[in-house]
Amino acid sequence: MSNSLSRRQFVGRAAAAGVAVSVAGSVDALYSAQPALGTSGPKIGYGPLVEDPDGMLDLPRGFSYRILSREGTVRPDGLQTPSRFDGMGVFPDRDGGSRLVRNHECSPTSAIKVVAPAERTYDPAAAGGTSTLVVDRHNASTKEFVSLGGTAINCSGGHTPWRTWLTCEETELKAGESGYTKDHGFIFEVDPYDDRRNVGPVALTAMGRFQHEAVAIDPRTGIVYETEDAFVAPLGGFYRFLPDRPGGGWGTLRAGGELQAMHIPGLPDLSVVQEAGAEFHDVQWVKVPDPLATTESVRAQDFAKPITGGYKLEGCWWGDLDRCVYFVSSFARTELGPKVDHDGQVWRLDPRKRTLRLEVIFTRPKPGSDDPEFDAPDNITMSPYGGLMMCEDGLGEQHILGTTEDGEVFKFARNRVNLGTPEEPSYGELSGVGFSADGRTMFFNVYTPGITYAITGPWRRRR
Repeated sequence: MSNSLSRRQFVGRAAAAGVAVSVAGSVDALYSAQPALGTSGPKIGYGPLVEDPDGMLDLPRGFSYRILSREGTVRPDGLQTPSRFDGMGVFPDRDGGSRLVRNHECSPTSAIKVVAPAERTYDPAAAGGTSTLVVDRHNASTKEFVSLGGTAINCSGGHTPWRTWLTCEETELKAGESGYTKDHGFIFEVDPYDDRRNVGPVALTAMGRFQHEAVAIDPRTGIVYETEDAFVAPLGGFYRFLPDRPGGGWGTLRAGGELQAMHIPGLPDLSVVQEAGAEFHDVQWVKVPDPLATTESVRAQDFAKPITGGYKLEGCWWGDLDRCVYFVSSFARTELGPKVDHDGQVWRLDPRKRTLRLEVIFTRPKPGSDDPEFDAPDNITMSPYGGLMMCEDGLGEQHILGTTEDGEVFKFARNRVNLGTPEEPSYGELSGVGFSADGRTMFFNVYTPGITYAITGPWRRRR
C-alpha cells in the first residue's frame, strides 16, 4: 500500500464482523468526493440493527421506514405497479419534496410488465421501463405513473447535471429476438419534471449498444462514463462518451458523439489487481469501431489496442469535489472468465491525471472458512454525511452497508422479506439507493418483491 494511513483501514471492526475488506492507503477520497452536510459522519455507524416486528426491514435504533410503493399495487390509472425495482434517480421537487425515477428490469417473462401509453413506448414488445414517483416533504407519495415503456431490462443509470435520468438497458438482444421489434441495449433519457418530454422515446444510439449498467457525467466537460455488466466472456468494458454538444441540456445527447473504451497498458483484466491502493498511470482511450454492435458485441470488437475489461462492472458515480469517477466491479469468478476471484472492487479514475486506483476490494475467504458477511456491491452512492452507501446483491441476507469516517464498515439496513422457506431463506437484492436534496431521507428499493422505501432518522448521530 502506498502513503501512510490517514484513517483506520476497513479491516478493523469489519474483519471482526466477518467482512473481508482491504482498502487503499488513504480513504479520504471516500469522504471528499461529495460535500458533507455539516458533519463528519458517524464514528462507528449507527449502532446494531433492531429487528422489525413486521418482518420487513431492520434498521438502527431511531430510524424508521415508510413504504412508498409496492409491486402489484393498483394505481389510480387502473394499472398495476410493475415488477423488478432496480436503479433509481432522486431529484429535488418543490416544497422540499422529491421526485424518484425508478427502473424496472423487466423482460417479457416478468410477472408484471411495464405498460405505458403508446406515445411513451419505444418497442411495444418490450416489458421494461421507468416509473416516476412524486413524494412530498413528509415522504408521502402523492403521484406515481409510468414515464417510459417499451424498453428492455432497465437495470441502473445515472443523473445528468441538468436533472434528468439516464436509464440503461442491460441486454444486447436485437429486433426479432425474444419477439422484440427493435434493437435493444441502449440508454434513454427521462425527464422527471416534464412528462411531455418523454413522448416519443429516443434511443441514444451513439452511446453504444451493449449490456449497460450505470453512467456518470463530468459536469465540466460533459463526458459520460459508462459501465458494462457483462457476465459472459469476454469481459465487459469501461467506456467514455465524448458528446458533440458537451454543454448539456435536455436532448443534447441525441446529437451524437464518439464512444471510447478504456485501455491500460499491461492490464487486460481488472480482477488480477488484489491490493487496495494499487494505481495505474497512463490511462488511454480507444475508439469503439462499431458502437451499434451490428455484427458482434462491442467488447468483442477489433480495437486498435486491447481494452481493459472487468467482470460485472456495475455502480458508477461522479465525485463533485475530487472530480473523479468511481465504478464498481460487483464480483469476479474464474470459472466465468476473469483471471482471479474477488467479492467486489471499487475503482477511482482521475481523468485529469489519467490514473486508475483500486480504492476498495472485498476479498474472497480462504478455503475452508465461512463466506464473507458482505459481498457483491451493486448500486452505490456517496452519503451526504461522508462515506459510501452500498447495496448488496450477493448470497444470503441482503444489506445496505455504509462506511464510517474512520473507514470502517457497518450494516445500515437488512431486508427481512423471505422469498424462500425458514429452512432455506432467500432475500431479494437491494438497489437504487439515493438521498433527498436536503439529506433528511434515504430512498432505496427491494428488487423483488418490488418495494420502494423512504428512511429517516438521526443521520448526524455520532455513536
